[in-house]
Amino acid sequence: MGLGEASARGTSMEGDCLGCIKYLMFVFNFLIFLGGSFLLSVGVWVVVDPTGFREIVAANPLLFTGVYIILAMGGMLFLLGFLGCCGAIRENKCLLLFFFMLILIIFLAELAAAILAFIFREHLTREYFTKELKRYYQGYNNTDVFTSTWNAIMNTFDCCGVNSPEDFEESIFRFINPGEVVPEACCRRNNHLGEVGFSNREECLSGSMLYRNNKGCYSTVVDYFEMYIYVAGALAIVVLTIELFAMVFAMCLFRGIQ
Repeated sequence: MGLGEASARGTSMEGDCLGCIKYLMFVFNFLIFLGGSFLLSVGVWVVVDPTGFREIVAANPLLFTGVYIILAMGGMLFLLGFLGCCGAIRENKCLLLFFFMLILIIFLAELAAAILAFIFREHLTREYFTKELKRYYQGYNNTDVFTSTWNAIMNTFDCCGVNSPEDFEESIFRFINPGEVVPEACCRRNNHLGEVGFSNREECLSGSMLYRNNKGCYSTVVDYFEMYIYVAGALAIVVLTIELFAMVFAMCLFRGIQ
């Protein structure tokens, strides 16, 4: 009788533990589902954004690739969260195993992406962008991807050059346009009765500091995206932690299902 009661009590505790893991896994997978939905929303917003961000992304191969990686990762997390929730509620071993393998692949891919971002971080320095600007920026060639990208950045953020307008000295832009000190994209604009026009285009192109944007784009863009970068980093850590716990719970539930 004693042994039977102990066995029944053990079976009951085991069932309670399995039920707890089951619902914990459901919660974690629901969070993964929400994370995937968020990444999908961000990727779609960047691609269809009408304010010029789409052109900036499309013109830069690295950013272009990054946006579609975000879309792909968001789609996979969305699917995985759904599969994980279904596998946990239905206690389906095939779904759980499929979920575990896919989330393991995503986890390793995210780690690889973080390592690559760390390795190639030197390509995001002031010196690198300044050298590229001097070498490739042409000013008015809208068919040139690099030039149109920089024009979009300077027009969007009201900035000029990487560090300052002096970045255009001894550049390919000055060689092509010897009569202009800065490009038109650096000129200040006035909003008058709903129309956008230059304050004084001629004075700006001749180098007058009163009619051009004098702040560099590097600091302006970094300051603008600084908060988003920290938020993205914190979200990445949270997502990796959730994925790790989800894998552990998935394997525990898989082994507990008879």
